[in-house]
Amino acid sequence: MKTYFRLLSFAKPIEKFAVPYVLVTLLAIVFNTLNLALLAPLLQTLFSETKTGIAEVAVAVKPSSWTDIMGMFKYYVQYLIVHYDGKFALKVVCSIIVISVVLSNIFRYTSQRIMENLRLHTVLNLRKAVFNNVMDLHLGFFNNERKGDIISKVASDVTVVQYTVTGTLQVIFKEPVQLIFYVVTLFLISSQLTFFSLLVVPVSGFIISRIVKRLKAQAVESQQRFGTMISYLDEALSGVRIIKAFNASAFIKQRFNDENKRYSSLLRSMAKRQQSASPVSETLGVIMVSGIVLYGGGMILDGTSKLSGGDFIAYIAIFSQVMRPAKAISDAFSNIHSGIAAGERVLELIDEKPLISDAEDAVTLTSFEEGIQFEDVSFAYGDRTVLSNVNFVVPKGKTVALVGPSGGGKSTLMDMIPRFMDPQQGNIFIDGKNLKQVTANSLRNLMGVVNQESILFNDTIYNNIAFGKQDVIPQQVEEAARIANAHNFIIETEQGYQTNIGDRGAKLSGGQRQRICIARAVLNNPPIMLLDEATSALDTESEKLVQDALNNLMKNRTSLIIAHRLSTIQNADVIVVLESGKIIEQGNHQELMQHNGLYRKLIDMQTFTED
Repeated sequence: MKTYFRLLSFAKPIEKFAVPYVLVTLLAIVFNTLNLALLAPLLQTLFSETKTGIAEVAVAVKPSSWTDIMGMFKYYVQYLIVHYDGKFALKVVCSIIVISVVLSNIFRYTSQRIMENLRLHTVLNLRKAVFNNVMDLHLGFFNNERKGDIISKVASDVTVVQYTVTGTLQVIFKEPVQLIFYVVTLFLISSQLTFFSLLVVPVSGFIISRIVKRLKAQAVESQQRFGTMISYLDEALSGVRIIKAFNASAFIKQRFNDENKRYSSLLRSMAKRQQSASPVSETLGVIMVSGIVLYGGGMILDGTSKLSGGDFIAYIAIFSQVMRPAKAISDAFSNIHSGIAAGERVLELIDEKPLISDAEDAVTLTSFEEGIQFEDVSFAYGDRTVLSNVNFVVPKGKTVALVGPSGGGKSTLMDMIPRFMDPQQGNIFIDGKNLKQVTANSLRNLMGVVNQESILFNDTIYNNIAFGKQDVIPQQVEEAARIANAHNFIIETEQGYQTNIGDRGAKLSGGQRQRICIARAVLNNPPIMLLDEATSALDTESEKLVQDALNNLMKNRTSLIIAHRLSTIQNADVIVVLESGKIIEQGNHQELMQHNGLYRKLIDMQTFTED
């Protein structure tokens, strides 16, 4: 129940919906019960034969209290029959029934609309909370989680919560109250029959509880399997080129289909339990009605009951409806297990705390004046040390390049500057301020990033360049594209800057995608540029165009570059050589060549390879 109430906390302010819902639902229940209660006086009108006898009975059974609703109905129907005639009384009773049905349905419709608004309001807040928290999580979280599982929680699990937990709220209030009204009306008609009929209710509840006992565990497993299946789908779509190149289609199909079968089998088992609850409760209801007909009918035939034929038929009609809210309650409890299981997965994602967050006294950076300093920085992934006591400075206005063998810690160092991760030991300073003491947003506003992988969105070229900005004008976007050597190929596309580039920029070449990314960084106009192997995946012609764009981008800016093609960073002011997480050389190109160390060795290797 703790999970259930926590999920409902996303409905705040719940009183905005709860108060009108309770009011109109109560009115709907009253008129719905009245519809059935009026059967007795209706039948009484149809079966009446004399006026005198009825008038005498009417005077004799006139109710002394307004709470005796059934007695009140009978009295006034008899009064109409005696003082007017049976046809007039029949018209009045039928008119009242029609009005009661209309009002009942109006209030029922209104209550459903209110509950629908509550459901949508709750799900809106829940999905917003989970997505916002996911976007605030550190990058390391996404390295350890399946993307498909995250998508499943944000999309599928929230939908399950939407249609079970919030829907159950409606059942929890409406159906029990409706059940109470029915039972009270049954007691008013015949307490003896009602006591007898309620003896089998605990038996029905016990049987249904046994049926739905394992549903929660199965629901948890089904959500996990769905997340795995979505992960397989995402991987297949992302890697379709490699799948086809390695003739792995059959393997991928089999892996997905096996998981799909396991998921379907689990859903089939859950559905069997859920769907059996309803027919079992309905069968028990029919058995109970048959028992009541046998018991009550016997009493009427023996003359041991004061019930009239009309009263008994009305009693049977009302009792047959008792099982509807009882069945709805049993169905709700069988379905709620899926909602709670999905809710726990969603809340688990909401409760995930980012490892990197702003300090309470964090300051906002408004400019970049001096430089970036690494001081005894160390970092490890588990038992594997990536950086060990790294010290160096990136002065303002200078270009610093990080080179060295793969796995030396270059990308980790670069990721620490925008605080995608923090050092486990040591500190990084910007203008003398520890990065942990400045706000992440203001820090990242000072930086532009261009990665080896061109990350673009399924949108227009214009929107990809202007990504994240609301106040740019077309002239600014075009100027950024010109600096990135992208304007010429953009205007040659079908719709120019309004051309959609497809999923991840699939309609563009690698060099074109990278130049769009550079234009995006140019438009941001940051004082610091972080370039992570921005040209390593390009052919020679594209590399030249992109390198020219990068040179334009780095003018009058502080730049930190990671490059495997060492020819692209020979003009850097400082070259830092990393090996096994340690700085082993540092200086400009000429100094390092004279040093005759690892840098010279890497240069010679690349020169030999290119020759």
